[in-house]
Amino acid sequence: MKFSNTYIIYPENKALELAIANSIGMLSDDQAEVAIPDTSIAVADNFLYTRGNFEQHRFSSNILDSVREALEASLTDSDRAEQPLAWAETQNRLGNIVAAKAQQLRDDALYEKAIECFNQALTELDQQKSPMEWAATQNNLATAQQALGRQQDNSKLLKESTDAYTNALLVWSRKETPEQWAGAMHQLGATFHTYGKLLKGNRTFQKSVVSYKNALTEFDADNNAFELAATHNNCGAVLHNLGESEQNSDRLQQAIRSYETALTVCMEQQLPIHLAVLCRVNRSTARSVLAELTKDPALAEEAADEFEVIIECFPHALQPLCLKHCEQQMNKTKPV
Repeated sequence: MKFSNTYIIYPENKALELAIANSIGMLSDDQAEVAIPDTSIAVADNFLYTRGNFEQHRFSSNILDSVREALEASLTDSDRAEQPLAWAETQNRLGNIVAAKAQQLRDDALYEKAIECFNQALTELDQQKSPMEWAATQNNLATAQQALGRQQDNSKLLKESTDAYTNALLVWSRKETPEQWAGAMHQLGATFHTYGKLLKGNRTFQKSVVSYKNALTEFDADNNAFELAATHNNCGAVLHNLGESEQNSDRLQQAIRSYETALTVCMEQQLPIHLAVLCRVNRSTARSVLAELTKDPALAEEAADEFEVIIECFPHALQPLCLKHCEQQMNKTKPV
């Protein structure tokens, strides 16, 4: 079946930010200066948190090539023999940098290179002897596999991604490492969602919902506003697609409630306005689907009116393809 277009909000990739921050010292002063983004002119970025798993916010993307070259030059066989854990850490950094470049260029070969880096790191890491490093590398591997699997619509890679996130969760626990545990749960939910759309499998969607709800147990509006909003929105997207797959109005109503919660968090915590708008677009799309399923003309008219409000009031916060989606949905949902 054809699923509705839903908008996903991607979590911050702290491993990528750390990889860049910890590698800048390897560069010359001139190269390091390039890493500082130009913030002299404030420009709204309507793509923030929507580009994918390897979006980074602290540094200029111009730094990626020079950091990659420095890391590759530092990987020697002698270092691997003498300092295997440090060598594995360098492979981890390199994998994240290469994956960020892969996302920027939509380059399959670079993603494969990143996956190779993480697998190389795992050859020197042991779950029992260095559990935290092993779990972090499994998580990095899973994120790269998820990104490439999403780009290629590759179910095998997405299955491997769920396995790697599950491996990380063998070490990370809600009690001992709640932040890492919740982050992996969120990403596991995202992977199951993408995997479920390829399989058209309701059980995989259900696993996604469970993973997102697990992540929600560790997020609160005061300390994790962005993570809370993103998880509610993304869980709503899964429930939305599950409702379409099952032709189940209750699932769609659950999706609408999840989107509404995400929207409330965005507004109350003053997150970037385009995130609130995306939550509204998702909610209106779910209402449109529910109206069609239940043959409810009043709800259909409400959905059409909402799309019209979004288009008229928030044109500055809409991405071009999102605007086109809103226009199509409004025209489709408007009563004749």
